[in-house]
Parts: sequence; structure tokens; C-alpha cells
Amino acid sequence: MHKAEIIQKVAGLWPEIVMLIGATACLFIGLSKGKGPRRSTPWIAAATLVLAALLVCGKSSVSDGAGALAGLAGYVKLAVAGIGLILLMVAAGVPDQLRQTRDAEAAKDFDPGDLLTGEFYAFFLLSLTGVMLTAGAGDLVWLFLALELTSLPTYVMVATSRDRVQAQESAVKYFFLGALSAAIFLYGFTLIYGATGSTEFAEITRIAQEQIAAHDGHVPGLLLIGIALSIVGICFKIAAVPMHFYAADVYEGAATPVTAFLAFVPKTAGAVALILILSLVGWPLPGAIESLLWIIAALTMTVGNVLGLLQTSVKRVLAYSSIAHSGYIVVGLLAGPAVNQAAGGALGDGLAAVLFYLVAYGLGTIASFAVLGCLRVNGDEAQTFDDISGLHKRHPFLAALMLVSVLSLVGLPPLVGFLGKVYLIGSAYGAGFTYLVIILVLNSAISAAYYLRIASACYFGEPNDAVESTGQFPRYAGALVAAALALILGVVGNGLVNASRNATTPVQAADTNQPVQQTAATSID
Repeated sequence: MHKAEIIQKVAGLWPEIVMLIGATACLFIGLSKGKGPRRSTPWIAAATLVLAALLVCGKSSVSDGAGALAGLAGYVKLAVAGIGLILLMVAAGVPDQLRQTRDAEAAKDFDPGDLLTGEFYAFFLLSLTGVMLTAGAGDLVWLFLALELTSLPTYVMVATSRDRVQAQESAVKYFFLGALSAAIFLYGFTLIYGATGSTEFAEITRIAQEQIAAHDGHVPGLLLIGIALSIVGICFKIAAVPMHFYAADVYEGAATPVTAFLAFVPKTAGAVALILILSLVGWPLPGAIESLLWIIAALTMTVGNVLGLLQTSVKRVLAYSSIAHSGYIVVGLLAGPAVNQAAGGALGDGLAAVLFYLVAYGLGTIASFAVLGCLRVNGDEAQTFDDISGLHKRHPFLAALMLVSVLSLVGLPPLVGFLGKVYLIGSAYGAGFTYLVIILVLNSAISAAYYLRIASACYFGEPNDAVESTGQFPRYAGALVAAALALILGVVGNGLVNASRNATTPVQAADTNQPVQQTAATSID
């Protein structure tokens, strides 16, 4: 790589550099003996996210991605910084509620090393940095390291977020399954390298197109196995079948604000990574890869929604809901980018629909988990349907936010979840996946049963006198902002629609009559 290329690459990494500096600052200031500096760590994290977002917005061009899609990196970085701020509001105070923190603060011989405040917010920022780096990945090594930077901090966040043994059990399960998935997709990356002789996306794409053309449109065996293993391994990040088994137990065992973090951050990194991997062979996808994704999408939607009906814990319901939404996202990945389609916005563009849907899903899910995080039952977190029963009689504000969030997740107008599903369905139907669209619609109808069950418990159940509010203003504010955005973007979401569409525009799209595979190859070059 030439000096000019290195300088240009570093110039595009200033948001990530700021995030790493902020994480380091949180880590060190969290070890301060003064209570004031220690309490400033969440504010430092918030300032870091704001500065990173400003750096993304301040760039003259957002086409800094290393792959075939011009604005992917800029879109993802801005979305991660914005939703990261909401997640920070929801997660604020988590370290302070731990028994270890309270004991350390009350100890006669105070030792700041006994606190977890600095580490928590540092890991928070590091994981978000991993998502940003994933979006700007230009080779397989970079992509692997970025995905692991996204995941590794979350293992610690799960283990240290609650005082109950379930948190440690969840973290162990999450860690070992995460290591297994990393081994699978890393082996897939190895086979891709073996088939093409390169780790750089541009070179892999060029060689892959030559090999596919030489084999009459079929992907050579070694490259096919590498792509397939990469897809299956990355399915762990988005909690898709067959790598979904951890989701319910881990989501239930972690502290609710950390669960909200898990529901959005690794899923976003995984979805972006799948876009980059699939762009190596281009759309329309080769038959074997298309069949694999078709099966994953259908099974993930169905397993998530059917098992969601059987749960008695709201957190487990939302965990299986998260699995189902991963299936919807895979539908958009199958459809791929729009080519020679007259439809405007994200309609007809599967990749744009995926990027839009990640934000829509994130807002609804974060709002619902934030409401649960605002409630306590006998000193522990609210989790069951009994815990939210009759919520509107004691906490009407929280009940209203929960209603908005679940209606957005089910996909009812005028909320943003409705637009998200319209764009996914439109892109899949336009790409010819009619049967998959039918499965998606049927699964959305199934999901309405458990989403409306949550709303029914809040509004028609008998109040539980043991439930009390935590009184944490930042968490209330996070729930309010997420729910309000789910409503506002559902009504006036044209800006987000256009941004998602621009993010999936090929770097060079002068000749729109070229096949998608050729367009992807030339744009990367």
C-alpha cells in the first residue's frame, strides 16, 4: 500500500480513532480516586459519541468504504453513533447498581481497582468501534478483527452487568459459542483466501468473477465452501439459525440495558459483514449461496416467532423476536441492491432496506428493553409478564412507551417498523422471492400474537404491587427518545430512506445496464 493510500485510509478512520481515545479515557478516569471524575465517565462516553458523529457528518464525502458500496461506512458509523447515544442513556448507572461497586465505595480503604465503572463504558465504546471498523473493512483480516472487537467486549459486559450467577453462566455460554462461530467464519475466510490467493476484497471480487465466468456462472467448490462457512459463522452475530441457540439464555441472563446493547450492536456488525461477504460474488447470488440464505431466512423467521409464542419471560420473548428479525434482514440480503428498477427510495433495493430496517428494529427493541430496565421487582429486574401486568395504572408513561415499541416491532403504521417491513417485502418481491415474502408476512402475523400479549399485559392486567420504578432519568430519557424516533421516522422518514439508498449506491454506477456482479467488480477496482 502506497503512502498516499495509507494517509487516505487513516483520514477515514478519525471517528474510530476518537472512539478509541474516548474508551481509553473512560478506562483511566474510571480508576480515579475522586468520586467526581469517576462519575464523569458516562459523560465522557457521550461526548465521544457526539464527536465521532460530527466527524462523520463533517466529511466532504461519505464514500469512504472499502467495498463496492459508496456510502455504507458513513451510514453505519452515523447510525452506530446516534443509536449508541440512546443505548448509553439506557445503560447509564449499570455499574453503579452492582454490589461490588457499592461495597468498594463504602469500604474504609477505598481501592478504585475494585470498581467496574471505567471498564464498562470503555468496553461499551470499544464494541461500537468494532461495528464502525466492520463497515469500513477492505480485506478479510480487517473484517475478522473488527468483528471480534465488536464481540469480545460484550462477553465481559454480560458477565459483569448483574450480581446474579445467571449473568456469569450466560457469559460463559456466549463466549464459547462466540469462539466456535469465530472459528467457523475464520476458516471460511481461509478457504476464500485459498481459492483466490488474496485477502483484499477488490482482488477477491475480481478473481471470483473470473472464476464464476469460467465455470458457466457457478462458484468453484473451494470458494463456495468458504463463502458458505463465512455466512454460517457470521449468523452467530445476528442470532440467525443455526447459530441462534444462545440468544434467549444470554438475553435473559444479562442486565436489561446490556441486553438492549446485544440486540442491536452485534446484529448490525453481522449484517454489514454479510453485505461485504456477499458482495464478493455479487448479485444475483449464485444458486447454492442463494439457496443457503433462503433456508436460513425461512427457518430463522419461523423458529424465532413460533418459540416466541411459548415464552413466559418478556426478555425471552424479545430474544426470540430478535431472532425473527434477523430472518427478515436475511430476506433483504437475498434481494440485493436495486438494478434497473424504477422504484424510488429503498423500495426495490434489498440492501438499502436492510440498512433502514436495522435502525427501525433497533429503535423498537431498545425502547422495549429500556422500559423493562426502568422497573424493579423486589430489588431485581422486571422480566415476566406478571412484572409488567397493569403497568399503565401505576406507570402510564412507561406503558405508553412499551406500546409504541411493540407496535413498531410488529410493523403497524404509522411507525417506522411498518416502513421497514414494506421496504423488505418490496425488495424481495421485486427480486422474485415470492414464496419467501409469503413466509415473511405469515411470520409477521404470528409475531403479532406475542407483541400484543405484551401490550395486553400492560393495559389489561392486574397491577403488581411489588413492581417499582428505578427512578433513573437517563433510562427514562433513552426509552422516550427511542420510542419517539420510532414514531417520527415512521411519519417523516424520507431522510433516512434516502440515506440508506445512497449508502448502497455502487462506487461507480455510470453504466446501470451492467449486471450486478460486473458492477460490483468494477466499482471495487
